[in-house]
Amino acid sequence: MRLAVDIGGTFTDLVYVDEDGNVSFYKLSSTPKAPEEGLLQGIKEMGVRFKEVVHATTVATNALLGQLNLELPPVALMTTKGFKDVIEIGRQNRPELYNPYFERPKPLVPRELRLEVEERVNAEGRILVPLNEKEAEELVKEASRVAVALAISFLHSYANPENEVKAKKIAEKYFRHVSVSSEVAPEPREYERTSTTVVNAALMPIVSRYLNALEGVMAKYNAKLYVMASSGGLVDSSEASKRPIQIIESGPAAGLVGVQAFSRELGIGNAISFDMGGTTAKAGTVINGEV
Repeated sequence: MRLAVDIGGTFTDLVYVDEDGNVSFYKLSSTPKAPEEGLLQGIKEMGVRFKEVVHATTVATNALLGQLNLELPPVALMTTKGFKDVIEIGRQNRPELYNPYFERPKPLVPRELRLEVEERVNAEGRILVPLNEKEAEELVKEASRVAVALAISFLHSYANPENEVKAKKIAEKYFRHVSVSSEVAPEPREYERTSTTVVNAALMPIVSRYLNALEGVMAKYNAKLYVMASSGGLVDSSEASKRPIQIIESGPAAGLVGVQAFSRELGIGNAISFDMGGTTAKAGTVINGEV
């Protein structure tokens, strides 16, 4: 017995599959200020019993787009000394190559909240300069007066995360939400790794608060909550709260996986998925049966 739930900015949709494989649907208006209330109302009106809930959501997407009054919280970034402007410099590629009036998007972390700390690891993972833990704690303590989440991204931490791990332990004394690049995106290229870690940190307070509210509903029914990831797979709610970067395309992924399943049933190799919501529109493709 499984319940699938999609909570959008306008509507909340529920799909229930009973133990015999029978499917039923229910739709009601969303309650954006308290999404769990709409879900609870829908469950009561459906009158169903279930053990698992699979949830697709656009809460992370809406937060990044500044929709539904979801504003990203102030975020601080701790990085290797000399590299605090990596997220602002970025790369040379841009969407309009010959537009002389093109304006770069503003970084999610203002310069005054970018913290440089003494530490250095080389590309082979050898620690050249150990983390200055005293300096790190002073910086984190000061930043916690303004920011509500912290991203940590040190040079070459994908090769050796030791300095980042130490910084995380210090940061957790002052921040509830800490995003570490060696956990979120352990790969080369500091701009991509740093920007991904910053976005993850910015989403952590919003997504964790949202999923905690839904978990409160699940507790009433003794049910397990899973969240659709951007990959089309599932993660449990605690993992999604720690790494909300994974669920930015949760809603579109769910629709695309559904189109793939129907396409296989109908013997269609190529298909287009299009989801028009009240806040955002999403599209995807199935090519030769693959998303």
